[in-house]
Amino acid sequence: MNLLPLVHVRQMTGDDIEAVMAIEVASYPVPWKYEHFSDEIAARYSWPLVAVEEGNVVGYVCLMSLFEEAQILNVAVSPSRQGRGIARILLKYAFALALEKGAETMSLEVRASNIAAISLYEKLGFTNVGIRSGYYESVEDAILMEKPLKESL
Repeated sequence: MNLLPLVHVRQMTGDDIEAVMAIEVASYPVPWKYEHFSDEIAARYSWPLVAVEEGNVVGYVCLMSLFEEAQILNVAVSPSRQGRGIARILLKYAFALALEKGAETMSLEVRASNIAAISLYEKLGFTNVGIRSGYYESVEDAILMEKPLKESL
């Protein structure tokens, strides 16, 4: 039986950024810079989280929540750990945290070509609410997705 090892989710710290950057660079053609994550850690309305498995950061999600709206700014899982439910765990923690902060709606943007992520988001209750043409590197569309948070838990 192939069980998922224990994954612990906690707030991201400055000590995590190096591991987060390795996942970011492996996951995106135009990765965030170190400063983006540092800024998220320091920002008043941001709650970046990391998933830790056997002492190693294996994924992260950057959540911004202000009043009734929350947004997933960035999420990724180490390529070697994908397909094991870690992104789902991170997103569920983000939903619960956003609800705790008073949010009613969660939104995100995803590359139109990222079929696996779109499928996960749909399974978690997100719906397509629009498109931003040429959003990524001025060539790839972003699909805008939203979900009501009251149905998350």
